[in-house]
Amino acid sequence: MIAWEVPAASSQPLTNIDEDATVGVDAFSRIAPAVPIIANVIICENLFKVLTSSTGGRLQFSIFDKYLTALERAIKKMKSQSESSILSANRSSRGEKILEVEGTVTTQPVLEHVGISTWPGRLTLTDHALYFEAHRVVSYEKAKTYDLSEDLKQVIKPEVTGPWGARLFDKAVFYKSTSLSEPIVLEFPELKGHTRRDYWLAIIREILYVHRFIRKFQIKGVERNEVLSKAVLGVMRVQAIQEISTADSGHCENLLMFNLCDQLPGGDLILETLANMLSARELDQSNNSRAGGEMYAISALTMVSNLGFVFGSNSSNPNETGLVVGEIAVGKMSLLERAVKESKSSHMKVVQAQETVDGVKVDGIDTNLAVMEELLLPVMEVKKWLLSLAYWDNPWKSSVFCLVIAFILCRGWLGYALALLHIFFASFMALARFFNQGQPVDEVKVIAPPPMSTMEQLLAVQTAVSQVEQLIQDGNIFILKLRGLLLSIFPQASVQFAVTLLLVAFILVFVPCKHIAALIFLETFTRYSPPRKASTERWMRRLREWWFSIPAAPVILERDQEDKKRK
Repeated sequence: MIAWEVPAASSQPLTNIDEDATVGVDAFSRIAPAVPIIANVIICENLFKVLTSSTGGRLQFSIFDKYLTALERAIKKMKSQSESSILSANRSSRGEKILEVEGTVTTQPVLEHVGISTWPGRLTLTDHALYFEAHRVVSYEKAKTYDLSEDLKQVIKPEVTGPWGARLFDKAVFYKSTSLSEPIVLEFPELKGHTRRDYWLAIIREILYVHRFIRKFQIKGVERNEVLSKAVLGVMRVQAIQEISTADSGHCENLLMFNLCDQLPGGDLILETLANMLSARELDQSNNSRAGGEMYAISALTMVSNLGFVFGSNSSNPNETGLVVGEIAVGKMSLLERAVKESKSSHMKVVQAQETVDGVKVDGIDTNLAVMEELLLPVMEVKKWLLSLAYWDNPWKSSVFCLVIAFILCRGWLGYALALLHIFFASFMALARFFNQGQPVDEVKVIAPPPMSTMEQLLAVQTAVSQVEQLIQDGNIFILKLRGLLLSIFPQASVQFAVTLLLVAFILVFVPCKHIAALIFLETFTRYSPPRKASTERWMRRLREWWFSIPAAPVILERDQEDKKRK
């Protein structure tokens, strides 16, 4: 890595290489993924940020050595767990490897909630499934299996739990699948924070996502074991980072490649590139061996096999010399590296855009309303102009507008008019970019309203809730009246409504659509013109009276049996 800091022949050589030498992200990202257990192309930059969080963005050898030592301990731990008798009967058929175990220490229990029942127990994650064994007096009950490798429409997300159904503690994982009659909740209690829950949520999702990737691209054989090896190595790296890092490990999903691809923009393209590389792996190996020169990084499956883990019955070291198609190509950038680079470039744009969003957020209902009014000012001005035309405040302007729109509708030019409107907006944006290039962005200036007390804000919220409630009531009444008309609960009004519907149906059948649109526009727009204003007001009054005379269909409210029992 130190040599890669100045890789070009014209670069100045490093004269002082000692134990205090450090490396940057480019050197680490280029060299570290050559050994899959240390890093891979997708997560290497995030791993570098974690390792250098306390050293100003430069990796020191002492920290890197601690990381390698922690990796060695994580390997030994995983190896001893997989060779132990834990769940030996359940995982023997698929040769599952145990990745993590939790709940064996009484001070850090794991609680499983199913409905209103709760059991403490031991939770075990393998590379295929999740197992929970409830505690007995001196042993464990038979393990419950939650298979992550099958397509069971699983849903895994963070959950809030608490006593008697109260949602107080954000320390649990929600799991649901089609194989379960009701979802389960796995709780990881701790005094403060939710680090345990975040860690388990990330590694459970990693196993779920890797099997989704395998099913989506129909990966089989040695390539399937290679993909599983990548997920296993990712969990090992997270365990090593947790051991040496004092920072909050709540973002450990950024160190797991399948979790990260689920979040990154274009993450699906990264996985598609990875699948294509895996499918072309054997062909590339044969071509490279005949060409005799291009070298590639050792594969994840080879690395895991060398560590003593065996994947499946058909696993074998695909290339004893290590010259296999991997993620790093000597002398050029691989397709996977290009896909990751493009995705992270898009991610930076998303992050920068989100920073601007966070920067314009303001507190307070009154302040947000003031900002919204200022932003909607152009729309409100257009609305005022249209209402002025519709109410014929200036008969000359309204007449011209009415004739032009009616002519466009009668000629069937509405599509052309809308296209012209889009062209106008596109031209406006192009001109704005041309003239504002290099100029500072115009800020929206808002006059802040006087500050509101807590009581005034509560009253404003109460008023808003009352208004929303009134709107919902009006909507319910409208639907109930319409139900009464359709079911002929009120015969006289229903007959009038049915005759109107028949008349509209005949018009739709015999009159062309463009003429119907023109008639609807003329009828609506000329309502308040001087010749029609008096008759429009009279007919609108008769229509309101007719609508108010229609009773609403009856409604009966019944309490649920459980609510009755609680009361």
